[in-house]
Amino acid sequence: MIYREAGQFKTTYPADQAIFPIAQDRWFVAALVVVAAVVVPLTANQYWLGPIFTQFLVFSLAALGLNLLTGYAGQLSLGTGGFMAVGAYACYNFALRIPELPLFVDFILGGGCAACVGILFGLPSLRIKGFYLAVATLAAQFFILWIFDHVGWFVNYDPTGMASAPPRTMLGAWATENGPLAFLAPVNFMVSGPNATPVVKYLVTLVIVALLALLAKNMVRSTTGRTWMAIRDMDIAAEIIGISPLKTKLMVFAVSSFYCGMAGALYVFVYLGNADTEAFDLARSFQILFIVIIGGLGSILGSFLGAAFIVLLPVLLNITASTFGSGTLSSDTLSNLELIIFGGVIIFFLIIEPHGLARLWQIGKEKLRLWPFPH
Repeated sequence: MIYREAGQFKTTYPADQAIFPIAQDRWFVAALVVVAAVVVPLTANQYWLGPIFTQFLVFSLAALGLNLLTGYAGQLSLGTGGFMAVGAYACYNFALRIPELPLFVDFILGGGCAACVGILFGLPSLRIKGFYLAVATLAAQFFILWIFDHVGWFVNYDPTGMASAPPRTMLGAWATENGPLAFLAPVNFMVSGPNATPVVKYLVTLVIVALLALLAKNMVRSTTGRTWMAIRDMDIAAEIIGISPLKTKLMVFAVSSFYCGMAGALYVFVYLGNADTEAFDLARSFQILFIVIIGGLGSILGSFLGAAFIVLLPVLLNITASTFGSGTLSSDTLSNLELIIFGGVIIFFLIIEPHGLARLWQIGKEKLRLWPFPH
């Protein structure tokens, strides 16, 4: 087999501590990047670029934020939808009221606002844990959405309560002919508004998600990630060896909420174009939680695998129903069948493989490395 690490010697510490120490893994990731950044935009149609790939990337980012909090730091949360809403509405207001700012700055500011709210609602984690902390974050979910429903300023007093993304380019006025980044004017893509194309939206989302995923991977491998895992495994022992629970828990709530806020901003500006609070309700929080459970707790890759499962399952059901069902299955039946499969898969992974799809992927790689004598 070609998947072998025999003969691949590491002569430096950076090489030994690389994210992908095996050459075949680096080749696979490089090929995946080429496919995602070149092949998909050139070959996929509008349906696959929008409701499939862009939605997959946004959900992956939200699941990544929740996975940092729950999978790596052990802090349960049911308020993911609320934190996504904070990022979405904050980004909308920055783009609407300060149009001079580039859209990527609006995204960062929206994520920063979500991080601040996450710190506020992460304070109960200093005294409570487990199920009680989940209930506290659930209260945050309801409170945040209630604020956005009843304070008209957040939606610019729109009578329908919708936050409609204004037309914006990625670099804004900074990349115009008279701006400080005038040399980047040719790549100042239109991201939101009627003139934005699905290809541009997909590529912008891909770049943002890839950079944040790389940042998350390096965080969990650093001292910061090790303190999160120490708090997760045994917070009392972690405090004894000098780790501050206050600093660590609030930090992970801030980072997790920032990722969720960025996902919410992308959900409105890049995927839907407009949204109300129903787009970030409790069902959305549970959906992101299901993604993490199916993909694998404490795994960066698991966030992407779980999101792919959630997004592609309805597509596969529709294809199967149209091929073998001859149109006999109604949309309501397919929706209920989708929920039944979700529940069954979650039960399966909780019982058989609690670490989700990411663990199955890891087991498959280990067997390939030992082939033809896998144990």
